[in-house]
Formats: sequence, C-alpha cells, structure tokens
Amino acid sequence: MRNKQKGFSLIELLIVVAIILIIAAIAIPNLLRSKMAANEASAVGSMRTLNTACVSYSTTYGGYPASIAALGPSTPATSAAADLIDSVLTTTNKSGYTFAFTPGAAVGGAIQTYTIAATPITPGTTGQRGFFTDQSGVIRADAAGTATVTSTPIS
Repeated sequence: MRNKQKGFSLIELLIVVAIILIIAAIAIPNLLRSKMAANEASAVGSMRTLNTACVSYSTTYGGYPASIAALGPSTPATSAAADLIDSVLTTTNKSGYTFAFTPGAAVGGAIQTYTIAATPITPGTTGQRGFFTDQSGVIRADAAGTATVTSTPIS
C-alpha cells in the first residue's frame, strides 16, 4: 500500500497566487489615490500654516518676510529666522509638494504682499492639484497642477 502525501497540489497553489494577484491589482491603485489625497491635504495644511506665519511675522516685524527661510526655526527669534514654522517646511519640500514663496515689492522698507504656490513634485503621483495663496489668506486650487490667483478657492 502506498503512503498518501499531504499538502497542496500545484494547481491549488496557482489558484491561490492568482487570487492574491487579483486582490493586489484592485488594492494598489486605491492605495496610490489615498496617498495622493493625503499629500494634497498636507499641502493645504502647510499653506494655512504659512499664511498664519506670514501674518504673525508681519505683526511682529512690520512687513511680510522676504523668504520662507525667514519664517524658519531659530533661537532666539529674529527677523532673519522668526521661528514660526518647522525646519521641514523651511526646506520648501514637504509631502510630495514644492512650495514657492514670492515676496512683493517693498514699500517704505516693508514687504506688503506675497504669494505662495504649491506644486506636486511628480504630478499624478505625489499630487494632482496645485495650490496658491497670497496675503488675502484664500487658498486656491487648480486641477492642472499649477494654481494661480484665478483658480478656484478651497472652502
């Protein structure tokens, strides 16, 4: 009499692998979309943080900063490094987005306006929409990835 071996046949293993691959093919795009949505939410939060930091800087020093670096960490706080934002945001890259700060013209020695644009580092992968804000505090979004003053405001 022959001993029966216990275990899975090759066909059974192939079926299990095929099922796992199908589940992965369904789950991975959803994971990527979730990551992109998280990056976009982080970019909007960072824009709010930058707006608040610029207003605080203006209140303290009598004008808006000349760069994002002027809002960065320092001990003690000075107009060159006001310690209003963290060091990650000071690098102008955070959560798949690049932040571009553009100061306006100085009037009477003080900068009166600024603009901040957030664009995805890799459009379609790290984020889809671009964001824009200025001294008004309104954050605007654009599905093309490069937001401007004419883009749709985010509520």
